Amino acid sequence: MQTLRRLAQNREAARKSRMRKKAYVQQLESSRLKLTQLEQELQRARQQGFFIAGGYSGDQSHSMSGNGALAFDMEYARWLDEQHRQTNDLRSAVNSHAGDNELRLLVDGVMAHYEEIFRLKSIAAKSDVFHMVSGMWKTPAERCFMWMGGFRPSELLKILIPYLEPLTEQQLMGICNLQESSQQAEDALSQGMEALQQSLAETLASGSLSTPGPSANVANYMGQMAMAMGKLGTLENFVHQADNLRQQTLQQMHRILTTRQAARGLLAISDYFSRLRALSSLWLARPKQ
Repeated sequence: MQTLRRLAQNREAARKSRMRKKAYVQQLESSRLKLTQLEQELQRARQQGFFIAGGYSGDQSHSMSGNGALAFDMEYARWLDEQHRQTNDLRSAVNSHAGDNELRLLVDGVMAHYEEIFRLKSIAAKSDVFHMVSGMWKTPAERCFMWMGGFRPSELLKILIPYLEPLTEQQLMGICNLQESSQQAEDALSQGMEALQQSLAETLASGSLSTPGPSANVANYMGQMAMAMGKLGTLENFVHQADNLRQQTLQQMHRILTTRQAARGLLAISDYFSRLRALSSLWLARPKQ
């Protein structure tokens, strides 16, 4: 009796399995037909000039942005090598108690070198802003502390203060005011970025559940993409503003400090990021169990 019951259960399970498989195949076929139909509508839309920015294909855009990202990564590698050389020269001068004039030349050289990386980032952001925001040219440990494609100025000032002492009361007040203003600017930019992400998500989600005809689908889709592209264009502005804040913070710090203090501060910044890169190398080389 139990054997018969089991056989009946097995037959019923097999029947249900066949029905599910048949329904799944039908669903796949229906999806394929809808996809083919949508592709035909999109092709007609391309021919009618609906596509944004002159109708560049995704492959072309990816190729262009990919080349821009690769070019920046190569430039950054060269920039890093030059920074290493400049840091060694500055460290030797500090350790040998070089005069202020020699130190000033070296400090100005390092500051000009930072100006160069901000210039390179500005150019690269026009090509691939997502690459700049993600910080993929940096090591994993550096990316862990990234904010909008770079360091947080207020956090960097916290790290630097112990290396700058002794500070006069006026200098300490200047550094504290700089840290506070940097924090406020960071908060404003972060809130703006969150608002952009929320607005972009709402734009992409709007109307996604409606089921009008194919032509209306294409028109709605292109309208959504046009709105999203317009909003996404502001992302580059956020990256520029964040880099401007980093640049201004370094310049303000330079003005507040003496030449020798600025030299120690620049060495501390270089050492900090060098340790983060070393930490990444150690982490990637750790024994895997």
